[in-house]
Amino acid sequence: MKNITDSFVSLVRWSFAGSFGFNTDILATNPINLSVVLGVLIFFGKGVCASCLSDLLDNRKRKILNTIRNSEELQGGAIQRLEKARARLRKVEREADQFRVNGYSEIEREKLNLIKSTYKTLEELESYKNETILFDHQRAVQKVRQQVFQQVLKGARGTLNSFLNKELHLRTISDNIDTFEAMAEITD
Repeated sequence: MKNITDSFVSLVRWSFAGSFGFNTDILATNPINLSVVLGVLIFFGKGVCASCLSDLLDNRKRKILNTIRNSEELQGGAIQRLEKARARLRKVEREADQFRVNGYSEIEREKLNLIKSTYKTLEELESYKNETILFDHQRAVQKVRQQVFQQVLKGARGTLNSFLNKELHLRTISDNIDTFEAMAEITD
């Protein structure tokens, strides 16, 4: 690889006809080339190139001005679209804030409604529980009364049967029949 590079370097420094060679110093060759080209243009193209050059420069100037105008128009349109987009963004942000506020309000209302509904349900359940307890209490009291009444009747029947003889028994029946007959006459 080094041999190939060395051969190219030697070609650059090798002269073809003794005094002609490649000049690799770019800073020295560029101003020389420019001065030669400008000298040739000035010497040979004084009359012909002046009008061509001015026409080329005028065309180029018009193109540049047109491009600038088009760019300014595009810039103005872009600014207008940007302002419209910003206005829409502000509007959407306001609507989003409104939705957010309304959403929070709706959540609070639903929460309060749920709490009220829960309290109402709890009160109904408490009332139902109290009614059930009262009903069970009344049923228990009624059952106890019936049992006490049956015990009292048993005791009274036993006491009456032990004290009643036939004569007293017949007299009690007769008195009850008279009472029923008197009641029947009153109702008729």
